[in-house]
Amino acid sequence: AAETARILVEFLEVAITSIVFHKRVYPAGAFERRRYMNAVVHRAKQPELRDYIHSSVNALFPFIQKGLVERVLVIFFNKDDNVVNERFVFKLGMNQSSSSGSKIEEADLEFSLRSFLIKLPTSENLTKPLPPDCRWEVTAYFRGLPEVGTSKEADVWIPTDTKQWQHLPEVTPIKSMSSQPLSLQLFVEHPSPSEPKTCHV
Repeated sequence: AAETARILVEFLEVAITSIVFHKRVYPAGAFERRRYMNAVVHRAKQPELRDYIHSSVNALFPFIQKGLVERVLVIFFNKDDNVVNERFVFKLGMNQSSSSGSKIEEADLEFSLRSFLIKLPTSENLTKPLPPDCRWEVTAYFRGLPEVGTSKEADVWIPTDTKQWQHLPEVTPIKSMSSQPLSLQLFVEHPSPSEPKTCHV
């Protein structure tokens, strides 16, 4: 479970960076091309951006290892009113009973995760342009809430201020996989057409 969690955390760091790159939140020059799992990916040049993604995802490691993390989201929202425009959702399922972490399984797992990285650049036509000056954050949903104050890992996470949608969102699947140690789904969510619109004066 620890090795699977390590591979997943490393993958999420790369995948989240790729999502932020492809959504054009920052100029293209803020990123550099790298290879990861034999796929071309992007890495943030700015230390603050790189550290935010790295620390956010790595803080999830002990909870992913215990199977407590249900979803990891990249949420894009309006700067002025915190209304969400778009959410990329990684839905996780860790198989706690799988203890035969062989090298072959690790190779198969990395091969499956690589397909997500290849799919991400082609998913741009499934998403919508973001408004100017939008903000974004990494958010995690836990199956069981870690108790704040009981560990340094739990104290890293604070409640999000982004406003939740009142209606079920429109969901567009991007990629999914199911294996013995891990199942993973990636989909993008947009507000329902019936979602109340925010009016600016």
